[in-house]
Amino acid sequence: MYRPKTTIEQWRILQAVVDYGGYAQAAEKLNKSQSSLNHAVAKLQSMLDVQLLEVIGRKAFLTEAGHVMLRRSRYLTQNVEDLESLAININQDWEPEIQLVIDLAYPRELLYPALRQFLPLSRGSRLQIIDHVLTGTEEAIKQHKADLVISTYVPKGFLGEPIATIEFILVCHPEHPLALMPRPIDPNELAQHLQLVIKDSSISPEEKSGWLKSENRWTISQFDTAIDLLQQNLGFCWLPQHKVKMLVEKNELVCLPVQGSQFKQLTAFLVCPTPDNKGPGTQLLESLILHHRQIDLPSSLYK
Repeated sequence: MYRPKTTIEQWRILQAVVDYGGYAQAAEKLNKSQSSLNHAVAKLQSMLDVQLLEVIGRKAFLTEAGHVMLRRSRYLTQNVEDLESLAININQDWEPEIQLVIDLAYPRELLYPALRQFLPLSRGSRLQIIDHVLTGTEEAIKQHKADLVISTYVPKGFLGEPIATIEFILVCHPEHPLALMPRPIDPNELAQHLQLVIKDSSISPEEKSGWLKSENRWTISQFDTAIDLLQQNLGFCWLPQHKVKMLVEKNELVCLPVQGSQFKQLTAFLVCPTPDNKGPGTQLLESLILHHRQIDLPSSLYK
C-alpha cells in the first residue's frame, strides 16, 4: 500500500507562502511562526527532491517545477475540503447557513419570488446574499466560496443552468457631447470622453470583455453610483437595461447607438460549485430559483 511522503498541511503552507507573498506574510495569516513555515516547505522539497521555491531578497518565488506542483496541489487540498464538507452534510439534517453569490447585473426582482417561497421552508437557515461583479462571480465558483452562484460566465469544469438574459446599453446624459453627435456614433469618438467602469470584485480581476479603450476612466463599485454620476453629466457607461429603463423613458439619460454595437446581451446562469455536497436547503433554494427563471428553453428539455 502506498504511503504518502508529504502531508496536506505542507501543501497548504506552500500555497499560503505563494498566495500571501512570502514566509513572513503567510506566518501572520496562519498564526504560525515563520521558522515553522520555512521548516515545512524545506521538508516538502527534501521529501520530493524537487526545488519548489527560491528566495530572492525577502520574497519567495516559484520555480518552474513549483508552478506545476502548486497547481496540482490546489486540487488535492480542495478535494480534502470537499470530502470533509460532505461528512458534515451527511451528519446534519439542514445547513445552518447558505451562501448565495449574485452578479451585480442580475435583476433582483427575478430572485424575490424564490426568496419569498424559500423563507417559510428554510427551517431557520441563515441566508447570505453576496454581490460580486464580473470575474468575482467566476472566482466564487472556482474557489467554492458559495453554495450557489448566479453568474454570467460558467468556468471550465462546472455546469450552469441558464435563468435569465441581461441586456446592457450604453448611456449618458442628454446634454453630454456624445448625445449630440450624429448616429450611429463612431467608436473612436468614445475614446475622447470619460468612461465609467464598474469595478471587478475579483481578487485577481481579468478584463475578458467590454469596451475599455477610453484613456480617461473612473472606476465605480456600484451601478447606482455610476447612474448618479451620469445624471450629473459625467461620462458614459455600459449599464444593464433594467437599471436605467425608466430614466431613459423620462429622457433623464439617453441610449447611445454605437456603430457595430447597439447593445450587449449576456446570459445569467445558476451554478452550484460543489454539487456533490449540496445540502437540502441549498437544493430547495436552487429548485425555487430555477422554477422562477425568466428565459426561454428548448421544449425538448422538458420531454
